[in-house]
Amino acid sequence: MLAALLYGKEDLRLEEVPQPIPAAGAVVIQVEAATTCGTDLKVWRRGGHAKMLKPPTLFGHEAAGRIVALGAGVTDWRVGDRIVANNSAPCNSCFFCQRQEYSLCQHLVWNNGTFAQFQEIPVEIVQSNMLKIPDELSFELAAMTEPLACVLHGIARTPIKSQDRVVILGDGAIGLMFVGVLAQQKQIQIYLWGGNDDRLAIGSQFGATQTFNYHQVENIPQVVQDLTQGIGADVVIEATGSPSVWQTAIACARPGATVNLFGGCPKDTTINVSTEQLHYSELTLKGVFHNTPAYVRSALSLIASGTIPLQLLISEQRPLWDLAQVFEDMQARKAIKVAIKPNLD
Repeated sequence: MLAALLYGKEDLRLEEVPQPIPAAGAVVIQVEAATTCGTDLKVWRRGGHAKMLKPPTLFGHEAAGRIVALGAGVTDWRVGDRIVANNSAPCNSCFFCQRQEYSLCQHLVWNNGTFAQFQEIPVEIVQSNMLKIPDELSFELAAMTEPLACVLHGIARTPIKSQDRVVILGDGAIGLMFVGVLAQQKQIQIYLWGGNDDRLAIGSQFGATQTFNYHQVENIPQVVQDLTQGIGADVVIEATGSPSVWQTAIACARPGATVNLFGGCPKDTTINVSTEQLHYSELTLKGVFHNTPAYVRSALSLIASGTIPLQLLISEQRPLWDLAQVFEDMQARKAIKVAIKPNLD
């Protein structure tokens, strides 16, 4: 089968590899749609990921497809079932799992390789994090279950109250998903910052109160101060994974605010935090990582409901052969998410 393998920084190769045979308890799917995401772009640029993968490795982690083979002992699924599988599963037995902190599981099982014609879904994911796709839902939309589950987890870990003023930094798919979910759930003011007017227009469609192109603003924290009568934002969500933007996020926060540092930064990077501001302003700086099985289920249900026009995030559909160009386009900010169709000629 044809599959994409990551060998290092911006070194992505399409190769013929053996089609997987399912181990006991596992399944193999034919990938119908694999969506790209900002994490893929960062991993491609950086040549690896602190948690998910180490090259050389099969690449990609958002996909939906049809089961084509069942491993020994699989009885709850059938060949032909339409499924979406999360890219990980917790062990359910470690210190953190016992406290239902599944995203911190010490033995998370990761699964990469969605940019391929076929993918094996390991037994751990089959048992706890593989879901049937509703008949009316497209594979392309279902493939976005994983990132939306991460957003739902991030919102659940962030105390947001009615009438709060929320600043979201980043107009990628994650930042836009934060806008869409928060606009549905809360009576809040949402101020979205990004660098692309087309993406910011989608943010408005998703429910942002106001959008701002940072290219046209010299001092983001000052504008936030002006929007909030000189106080600052009640909640700030950083969705870029840039250390400098992490610091901007903290600078936008009011005393007593929560700053959700959601975007993962490059390994070994650091930021400077004023101890005076942190202490005397009683700031809460919160890192939020990944998702949990409960949010995976909630995400698929939310997508199927159609309440957020998530189809606006998919810029186009492309065959697997175009994957290298797709990442070049994403780096140039010409696309938000692309639905890769591995079996499209």
